[in-house]
Parts: sequence; structure tokens; C-alpha cells
Amino acid sequence: MARVLNTIIVAVLAFLVYIVFSGSVSFYDLTTGLIVAVIVGLMFSNITLQNPNKVLNPVRWYYVLRYALRYFIIDETKAHLDVIKRILHPKAPVNPAIVKVPFYVESDYAKTAIACSITNTPGTVVVEIDENEKVFYVHWIDAKTLEPEKAREEISLVFEKYSKKIFD
Repeated sequence: MARVLNTIIVAVLAFLVYIVFSGSVSFYDLTTGLIVAVIVGLMFSNITLQNPNKVLNPVRWYYVLRYALRYFIIDETKAHLDVIKRILHPKAPVNPAIVKVPFYVESDYAKTAIACSITNTPGTVVVEIDENEKVFYVHWIDAKTLEPEKAREEISLVFEKYSKKIFD
């Protein structure tokens, strides 16, 4: 029964992603999306989900929506404006460094979400994840601090807050 539930959940998520990114709800796209989603669900459900009840929790979906809105409207905008300012400034003020950024999440999904959020934000790139030490090594275009906890506050605290609520 758990395998069937996992398959359905993965298929539905794959279908939604397909439709959103295709930008079309034509008969062809709906049919193609359904076929691809069922195949993806059957192939990957056993490795994608460990606890299907987490996916069905509406509180987690609320935080996914809040996180997406905050990330794309606030965090991305601020980071892009900051990088644009640095590019256009006559002296290109940068203070690059690779900093240690600790994390306090457990699931691989949460770690991945945080690392992707950091990397997708202009001016920062995760170059290494140390699972034993529980830190990201982040190349930061304008390192305001080299102290790990302060770097966490500047770079990843918001991402971690939401990732913990969504995935852990």
C-alpha cells in the first residue's frame, strides 16, 4: 500500500511540474504529462519518498508557498540588485571569500534546498558540503564576516528556517 501511495504522490508532483513548466493545458500536453508522470512515479517512488505523509501535510505546503514567494520576490531581488550595483560601480567593490556556513537540518532534501537556494542567489555559491562537520563552504562575493555563525545569519538562516519546516 505504501508503494502505491508513494507512486501516486510522485506521479502527481511530476505531472504538476510538467504542466507548470510546459505552460500549456492542451489535450496533448495533459496526455503526455500524465504518461510521463506515471512512468516517473513507477520508476522513482521507492527512492524519492520515505514518508509520504510529509508530502500530504497542508502545513508543509503552506510553508512551500511562503518560501517560494519570499525567495523569488524578496531574496532574489535583493541579491540581483546588489550584484548589479557591484557590476556598475566604477571600482567594482568585492570582498570575495570562501566561508564556512553551519547548518542544523537533518534530511537530505532540506540540505539540498538550502544549498540550491544559496547557489541560485547571485553572489553566493556552495562549493562543498561537509556532512560530518555539518557545514556548507560558500564562495561569497562580498564576505561581510568569516565567523561561521554570523555568515549563517547573513547567507542561509532564512533558507534553513523554511527548509526545516518543509522537509525535516
